[in-house]
Amino acid sequence: MTVVAGGGSAARPQLIRAINEKVLLDHIRRSGPLSRTELARLSGLSKPTVSAALGTIERAGLVHATGQRTGVPGPAAILYDVRPEAGFILGLDVGREFLRGAVADLAGTVRSRLSVRTKAVDAMARIQELAGLAKKLLGDAGISASQLTQTVIGSPGVYDPKLDTLTLTGRLSGWDSPAVLPALREEFGPALMIENDVDAAALAERVHGHGRDVDSFAFVSVGTGIGMGLVLDGKLRHGSHGVAGEISYLPFAEGTGSDARDARKRGSFDASASAAAVVRAARRAGVRGASSAEKVFAAAARGDAVAAEIVAEEALLVAKAVCTVITVVDPHLIVLGGGIGQAPGFLDAVVDRLRLLAPVLPEVKVSVLAADTVVAGCIAAGLDRAWQHVVARIGNAAS
Repeated sequence: MTVVAGGGSAARPQLIRAINEKVLLDHIRRSGPLSRTELARLSGLSKPTVSAALGTIERAGLVHATGQRTGVPGPAAILYDVRPEAGFILGLDVGREFLRGAVADLAGTVRSRLSVRTKAVDAMARIQELAGLAKKLLGDAGISASQLTQTVIGSPGVYDPKLDTLTLTGRLSGWDSPAVLPALREEFGPALMIENDVDAAALAERVHGHGRDVDSFAFVSVGTGIGMGLVLDGKLRHGSHGVAGEISYLPFAEGTGSDARDARKRGSFDASASAAAVVRAARRAGVRGASSAEKVFAAAARGDAVAAEIVAEEALLVAKAVCTVITVVDPHLIVLGGGIGQAPGFLDAVVDRLRLLAPVLPEVKVSVLAADTVVAGCIAAGLDRAWQHVVARIGNAAS
């Protein structure tokens, strides 16, 4: 195979070698462990070329021999896989009540995991808590900050890379301050990635959950806040301004728990269907002990007719939002997440309403992922970025 660079001249030999090495790395990452013979077949490269390229990326510390394939005709074949210690990813989830995090290696294996309740009363204190959590995670993983390849923070809000701003941060007080991003980069480095928390949850669903089996799905999270992560053709979509999935701003304000002041801050749908709205609706209706959405749902399950009406109204509101997604995007799958979205029996109530509203009914499932969903999505996003850094090492060596 001849690779032609710009201007029509043959590419430099070292560039061709770098391309071959990237091809092998990609195959090993996706399908490893693999033998030389298997890599030659998958890549279309000759065995001598594969051997030379493997030698380079092995010396660079990116892959290593992990054993031998036996039980097949011929000599036992040496198998090559990603060297996990070639890179490390730190994923952090900034919540209103909890901060969660994990450290994973380049093979995706989690080396440490931790969740702490936040005591911060302002944004700067929250950043210091994140720094403390990161330090503890690194210590538990047995690595230093200098060994990190990528850090990803899952955060409420919308990051606009063109304006370098973080906006629409919901109930996380002060998190949209202009001082937050510089302070985060000061603490975690200039290559820090910010990912919307619900988008990160959608990535986790894509890698670990129901989204593994489909190319397009919407992850709809209903709980303390409301949001959606949209995966189309296997890729997470942010939109031109980063607001794809900000369904809290859908103009649905008919819920009995709606609040005009809340709507101005966080959107009409959030003010009508979030956990706080469920509590408001229940209190206005006279449901006793309605201190949380969970207690309202529990009262409905015990047979409280008024609480059951509140839950039914919530299901209708969520079904309307999901119907909007179906008619605009027509995904293969809808996944419900969040405290309300994953509440027992809520899926059936939403689907019953959808049958009357939507022109088609895609598969609707409840996420089976737990509280560390956002962290898992941050690790997934960080792995992709870390691999870009790893591949760049080869490109830099060839230039």
